[in-house]
Formats: sequence, C-alpha cells, structure tokens
Amino acid sequence: MSKRKSRRTNPFTVIFLLLAIGALVLFDRAVAPSISPLFVPTPTATQPPETYISSAEQLASTGKLKQAIDAYKQAMIVDPKNPSIYIALARLEIYTTDYENALKDASNALLINPKNSAALAVQGWAYSFLGDYIKAEEALQNAIKEDPNNAAAYAYLSEVYLDMVNEGTGQLSTMDQAIAASKSALALAPNSLETYRARGLVLENTSNYEEAVAEFEAAIALNENIADLHLALGRNYRATGQYDQAINEFSRALALNPNDSTAYTLISRTYFTNGDHTKALQYAQDALKIAPTDPYLYGNMGLIYWKITQYQNAVDVLRLAVNGGVNSSGQEVKGLPMDYGRVGEYYYTYGLALAKLGQCGEALPLAQFVAGNLITDEIAQYNAQEIINICELLAKSGGVVTPTPQLTQQSIPTTLPTATPPPG
Repeated sequence: MSKRKSRRTNPFTVIFLLLAIGALVLFDRAVAPSISPLFVPTPTATQPPETYISSAEQLASTGKLKQAIDAYKQAMIVDPKNPSIYIALARLEIYTTDYENALKDASNALLINPKNSAALAVQGWAYSFLGDYIKAEEALQNAIKEDPNNAAAYAYLSEVYLDMVNEGTGQLSTMDQAIAASKSALALAPNSLETYRARGLVLENTSNYEEAVAEFEAAIALNENIADLHLALGRNYRATGQYDQAINEFSRALALNPNDSTAYTLISRTYFTNGDHTKALQYAQDALKIAPTDPYLYGNMGLIYWKITQYQNAVDVLRLAVNGGVNSSGQEVKGLPMDYGRVGEYYYTYGLALAKLGQCGEALPLAQFVAGNLITDEIAQYNAQEIINICELLAKSGGVVTPTPQLTQQSIPTTLPTATPPPG
C-alpha cells in the first residue's frame, strides 16, 4: 500500500481561528449581556433615591403635599431599607390626615430600626390622631428614652395629653403634663415648627388665645402649607373676635385640603357667630356634601335652622344628629350619645324645635332627659325648662299640640349614665 502524504497546517489559519474564538468569548461575556433581548421593551432607567427625596422636599416646600408623598413612595421603592424615607412620608401623611398610612409607614421604619427615636415619635403622633392614646404615649416615651433631646417627641407628647383632656380620658394632672411636655420641647428647640404648634395648642386649651395666635403665626411662617396650622390659627382668631382673619385662615386650610369637612364647618360656625346665617347655612351644607354621615354636621346645621326659625328643617336634621337614622341618600347616620358641650346643645335645641311645632309628646321626655343628664350645665337646664314652658303654654291656650310617640330606649337611651361634666 502506498503511504498517504500528510499536509502541513497553515500557521495563519491557526492564528485566525484563535482570534475568532477569542472574539466570540469576549462578545459573550462583555457585550451580549448589555444587549436587550429582541421584542422585549427596554426598562426605564431607575433614578437614585436621592433624586426622589430631593424632589419630594421641593414639592412639600411649595405646598404640593400629595405629589411629595408620591415622590417619597418612589424613593421608598428604590431604597426600601432607608428608615428616614418612611419617617418623612409618615409625617406628610399626618399633615394630609391620612393617619392609617402614616402609622403603617412609621411602623415600617421601626421594622428596619426598632430604636429609631424619630420613627417612634411619628408613630406615637399617628396613634394619637387615631385615638389610641395609650399606644401613643408609650411610643413617645420610648422615643424620648432613645433620644432625650428629641424635641418633636416632647411636642407630640404634649398634644397627646391635650387630646386626652379634651376626650375626658385624662387625669387631674394630665393638663399639667401637657404643659410640661411643651416646655421641654421649648427648651430643646424653641424655634421649631413642632414646638410652636405644641405651645399654641397648650395656650389655646388654657384660653390664652392671643398668645396662641402668636405661636401659630410663627409656625406658619416656617411652613405655610400645612392645613391644620391654618385651622388652629383661625380658631384662635375666632376666639379673639377677629372673624375676618379667622375666615381667611379657614379658607387657606380649605385650599390646601379641600376634602376635609372641618374647614367648611369652622367657616359656617364663624359666619353663624358673626350673624351671617345665609353663609353659615351654605358652608354647613358644603360640609355635609363631604361627610354626609357625620352626626355633628347635622347638629351644626340644625342650630342654624333653629336660629332662622325654620323649625321643621331643624327637627329633621337634629333628629339625625341625636337619634341617628338614614339620610336622604340612604346612608346610615349614628346618633350622638348625650354629653356636655355642643352635643348637649343639639339635644335641647331639638327639644325646643319640637315644642315650637307642638310635638310635645316627644319634646317633654327629651326635656326631662336633658335635665337629668346635664345637671351642671345651667344653659341646658334653662332650655329644658323652656321646652316644658312652651308645651304648658300650648296646652293652656288650646294650641295645636301634635301627639307623637314617647321616645323609645333605642332613640333616646335613657339608661345611659349621667354625662360627665367637662374638666374645669
């Protein structure tokens, strides 16, 4: 057999193949990963969290709180382990009355760092707006324990104590605790918004209205975009008889938070006090459009109808405030239990309107109920007797007295304990 002659390999071919293989490896490792797959949308570039935070701060400074909240939420997505983002977000949510989400975000910050004093303070503040004063006080005391120089925690704690006093859940010393906490905030941060706010609320609750005005004006000078501060300043202008200034502040609050019925109600009450009952009624109706199941708003409207002698209208809305029922839209309204203050006024005004309409079968038991429960309220006692006088006069003069069923325990819970007089 003849031997097959071998061919020599061309060195240039080997070099070419090696270079090709190297190029393919380089492409696979360095270039291919950066190329988007075909027919797949290109993802939007993610901004750093600092960009969103800066945007949020800028939006908040110009009063665009809702947009600022959205920006903080974007920052939270990019940097979910940064507690300061959750804290800033929770604080804005409180300013926009979104207390449930504020509590959630403050609590999320504490999941990241359970000893974060700022997060504990905002969590306690959120609890206070939700009416859980025990948890609020506990969180704020823990915030102070973690950082004794946290002025905001003292300021929020002062507000909690004031809420407890106003709700009738505090002790004899609770007002003193509120004053002391506000003074601690003042010593630590005399020029902070939280301190001005706390001091203003303390002064308002101790009837030092002119001094409270100065505190709230100072707070607004630091941030004019918080609706609650304008409401507070307006209340104190109203208390000092400066009705035009009060309405102006309530209107500024309304512009910042148009979905809150509080500003409408306060404007209505201010016009009522000032004698402009037409505007008072208009704003009372606007408030009910926003919160159609709030019994206090029906009571407020009933007082206006009583004042302008529209007794049947007064009875219709005061019945909802006192007894509860179903409004014109088919929504349930829960009646207000007897209490001192404005609620008591709803009760005896309801009785007076019933008596004026000759519905003494309902008015007289209501008068008895008011007299037996609002024992220390001289105005309530006077009006309870006035209901009786009107009905007696109608009976003696042969006037028309419309018989109505006696009040049931469901409509007027006569087994309720005597209302507790307000503190002081």
